[in-house]
Amino acid sequence: MGPPGAGKTTVGRIVGHKLGCHVIDVDDDVLQTTWNMSVTEKLQDVGSRQFIEEEGKALLKFSASGSVISLSGSNPMHAASMQHVKKNGIVVYLDVPTRDIIDRLELMKVDRIVGQDSGISVRDILQFRKQFYKKWFDIRVRCESGLTAEAVADKVLDAVKRYQDSESETFISTRHIRSEMCEQKYFTEVVVEGLASDGGLFVPEKGLPTFSAGEWQSLVEATYIERAQIILERFIHPADIPAFKLGEIVEIAYGENFTCSKIAPLRYLTGNQFLLELFHGPTASFKDLALQLMPHLFAYCIPKRCNYLVLVATSGDTGSAVLDGFSRLSDTDKQRIAVVTFFPEDGVSQIQKSQMIGCQRENGWSVGVKSDFDFCQTAIKEIFTNSDYSGFLTVEYGTALSAANSINWARLLPQIIYHASAYLDLVHQDIITFGSPIDVCIPTGNFGNILAALYAKRMGIPIRKCICASNENNVLTDFIRTGLYDLRGRRLMQTSSPAIDILKSSNLERHLHLIASGDGQLVTQLFSELEKQCHFQLQKDLLEKLQQDLVAGWCSEEDCLAAIHSVYSTTGYILDTHTAVAKVVADRLQDRTCPVIISSTAHYSKFAPAILRALRIAEIKQNPLSQLHLLSSYSPLPPVHRGLLETLKENEKQKHQICAADVNVMMAHIETVIQNQFMKVF
Repeated sequence: MGPPGAGKTTVGRIVGHKLGCHVIDVDDDVLQTTWNMSVTEKLQDVGSRQFIEEEGKALLKFSASGSVISLSGSNPMHAASMQHVKKNGIVVYLDVPTRDIIDRLELMKVDRIVGQDSGISVRDILQFRKQFYKKWFDIRVRCESGLTAEAVADKVLDAVKRYQDSESETFISTRHIRSEMCEQKYFTEVVVEGLASDGGLFVPEKGLPTFSAGEWQSLVEATYIERAQIILERFIHPADIPAFKLGEIVEIAYGENFTCSKIAPLRYLTGNQFLLELFHGPTASFKDLALQLMPHLFAYCIPKRCNYLVLVATSGDTGSAVLDGFSRLSDTDKQRIAVVTFFPEDGVSQIQKSQMIGCQRENGWSVGVKSDFDFCQTAIKEIFTNSDYSGFLTVEYGTALSAANSINWARLLPQIIYHASAYLDLVHQDIITFGSPIDVCIPTGNFGNILAALYAKRMGIPIRKCICASNENNVLTDFIRTGLYDLRGRRLMQTSSPAIDILKSSNLERHLHLIASGDGQLVTQLFSELEKQCHFQLQKDLLEKLQQDLVAGWCSEEDCLAAIHSVYSTTGYILDTHTAVAKVVADRLQDRTCPVIISSTAHYSKFAPAILRALRIAEIKQNPLSQLHLLSSYSPLPPVHRGLLETLKENEKQKHQICAADVNVMMAHIETVIQNQFMKVF
C-alpha cells in the first residue's frame, strides 16, 4: 500500500520473486479485468467519487492467498474493501516522502490522480490521503530518497519478519546476570511494572533500534507528530500496540494540549547557541513531552480487569505533569487508574508546589514529604520491591502498583523524539547539513533527559558531545570527570533550580549498563556499593567510554541568576533557572566549532521569585499567584505561561496532604488512596 508513485507494483514483483509467491497488481489484474477497460478510462467515465466506490466493490469480490498484492493508490480510501484486505493479510505501507512522490509523478507524466479536482494540487491530495494510509497499515516501511526498488523490497521483507517474530523484542533488567535465568518482559509488561523485581531498570535486550542517514533525512520535512510516530514504531512492536492505535495515541498526546504547533520548537539564542523549548505543554515543563503520551500508553497496556495506582517521586515538575497527563484519560480509564505524587514539602519552588496542588483531580493526589527528593525516590523503589506489601494490595484491594518516573521505560522513550527532532529542525532550517555534528547541553538531575540524547546519538543522530550541566548539587559533574560517584559527606543543597536538586541519579544505571555492554553483574555491584558504602569507582576503560560521549560542568547560584540577567539584557529572552544553569555550562565547555542545542526545560514563570531577583524588578511577594501577576504586569517581559496561571487559580480551592519521612507512613497514605479511589468500585 502507498501513494501513486510509491513503487508498489515494482516492489511487489521483487518481493514475490524473493518469496516464490504469486504477484497480483490490483490495477492490472483485478480492476481492468473486472471493468474491461483501463483504470484511466474508468476514472474519466465515472469521476473520482464514484471511481472509489466502484474500485472498492471490485476489491470486495476479490480474494487470494499465498500472494503478494500491490494495491492501488486509492484503495485505502474505501473502508469496507480495506477491512476485507486487512482481514486476510499483512498490510505494508510504503511511506515515501511527499517531495519524492511529486518528483516521480512528474517523471511519469502523471498530471491527475484520483480525488484531484480542479484547483487542488498533487501535494494537497497526497497530504489528504495520508489519513487513510495511517488507518490501515500493519507495517510501515520508510523509503528514503535514492533507495532502489530492490533495497525497498529487502526492507519490506525485514519488516515482515519483525512483525511475525513478536517474541523477539524483549526487555531485561540492568541488573540481570547473564549466567542466571533471564526475566524477559515485553513492552506492555515493562510499561505496567515500571521497575524490575531485582531493583534494576528495564532496557531492550537486543539494544536500541537504529535509523540510516537516509531514513533520518526523510524525516527532515516531517511534522513533530509524524517524527514521533515513526520513531516510536521502531521501539514498540505492533503486537504490543498496533501501529494505527499508536498513531491515535500520538495525535491525542501532541494535539491541542500544546500551545505551540511545533510542540518542541527550536529558537536561535546567540552565537552558535540554540534553545530547544520544551515548555509549551500544559504544565510548562519538558516533562509534558513524555507525560502527555505515557498515560495513554499505560492505559492501553494494563490488563482490563485490574486497578492500578501509579506512584511518582518528584523534585518539582514531574508531579504536576503526571497529574495533568493522567487526568486526560477517558472516564473509563480514570476509574481504574489513579496517581499519587510524593514531593519534598520544602524542596520545590512555591509555584511548583501550588501547581501540583492545583493539578489534583478525581484520580490524582499530591503528598508533601518532610524530606528531600532522594528520600522520596528511594522510598518508592523500596515500596516497589516490597513483595509482601504489593501482594497485600493485590489480594486485599485488587490493585497493583506502577511508576511514572523516568525509571519507567515509557517515560524515557518520548524524550528521545525531541532530541532527534531538534537536530532535524536545524537541518530543515538550513543551519547545518545532515551529518554535521552538534553538541547538546542539558540541565541534569536524574539523568533521564540526557540519557535520551545519548540514545538518540546511538540511533544515528550526529551528536558529538552531551554536556551534562549541574547546579551546586554537582555529584554528576565530579563523576563524569573522575569516575568516582561519591555521596559521602554530601548534603543536598536547595537551589533555585530544584528539578535538578538530586544526588542519586536513577537513569545513570541505564547508561552504565549500555557502556558496560550489558554487564548486569557489574551494574549490580556498583549500585550495591553506592547503597551500602555511599560511593563507587568506575574502572578506567569504562570511564574512557563514558567520557567519549559526555563532558560535565556545574553552575553556582550567583552565576545562574547573572546569566538570566545577562541574556535578558542582550536578547530580551528570559531563561528559566535550569536553562540558565545549562547556558552557563555551555559557555564554559563548548568550543564553538559546531552548534550547541541547550535544552530549555521549563517556562521561566515557574520560578518567578528567582526571575524577579535576577532581573532586579521588585520586592518578592510570598504568594505564588501574586508573583505571577507581578511578572505579568511588567510589560517588557514575555507573557507568563497561561496554563500555569490558570492552575494556580485552581490551587486556591484545594489542599494537599503532608507526611513524615517514613516509608511506613507513605504506605499508609497509599492504602488510604486505594480505599478512597477503588473500593467504591468494588
